[in-house]
Amino acid sequence: MNIKQQTLLATVILFIGISAFSQSKDIAIKTFLDHLTPDDFSGTVLVAHNDKITEKRAYGLASIEHEIKNSVNTKFNIASIAKMFTAVAILQLYEQGMLKLNIPIGEYLPDYPNKLVRDSVTIHQLLSHTSGLNNFYVADEDKMRNLEYKKVSDFVPLFVHDTLLSLPGTKYNYSASGFVILGLIIEKISGKNYYEYIKVAILKPTEMFNTSELEVDSTVSNKASGYTSMFGENKVLKKNDYYLTKASPGGFYYSTITDLFNFSKALGNNELIKKETTELMFKPKIKGYNTYIGYGGKKGASIVTDFFKELIANKK
Repeated sequence: MNIKQQTLLATVILFIGISAFSQSKDIAIKTFLDHLTPDDFSGTVLVAHNDKITEKRAYGLASIEHEIKNSVNTKFNIASIAKMFTAVAILQLYEQGMLKLNIPIGEYLPDYPNKLVRDSVTIHQLLSHTSGLNNFYVADEDKMRNLEYKKVSDFVPLFVHDTLLSLPGTKYNYSASGFVILGLIIEKISGKNYYEYIKVAILKPTEMFNTSELEVDSTVSNKASGYTSMFGENKVLKKNDYYLTKASPGGFYYSTITDLFNFSKALGNNELIKKETTELMFKPKIKGYNTYIGYGGKKGASIVTDFFKELIANKK
């Protein structure tokens, strides 16, 4: 098992949507999944075509130390996939005429402490990772106090006075910090707590009943532990709880493959936002991580896709 596979162990959900499906492809997918082993991949897989689930599989362990197997109902930390929730929430408010995408955020957050950001960064730039703001989960990791974040505003001191990586609108820089600011805007405009807004406007309508912003130290059935060997030189597999916090608008909700399928289906069927808004969301804005991205970013999805491309190539 290589380092990348160990890093992904028990932390990754793969959702596959097949746009051009045939009996031969169906057989090929089944054959591939039948030969996939826990040494190749530990997690869950869902395959769907035309809003119909054709495969749901689980591999490996949700908890190595307790030898608990993954199931198709296991809840995984979905990391940056959760940015999609924030992007959809912003675009819902945009549809309602409650915000504009291309004016400085100071219009909505007049008291935001960083004047440069307040006066020059737009919602469009936050959504497209072109604001110049950093990714506080990485850049400010040494400041993190895992159990101290209860509200969206609790995350702001981690990055609010950090120097911008580039001038707003000039360059792609993947940014969880920008999505925290989007969360503040959602709260300001909607008058609701961010987590409550996401629950009412996204999770309930799409029947994502197993998706939530769990606390780091919460005890929850069917929750997978995360493991990594990326940090440190001895390559020993370790739990990654030290890196996690309660979910923010920038990531780290917990979810299941069925819930993510429900979200994808609802988004694709224009049930959360209108067709023209969905097209705006996915329209390529800028190149990042070797692919053109729309609103929300594709970092996590790109890592998973690359992993399975490599795995499929190695099994041929």
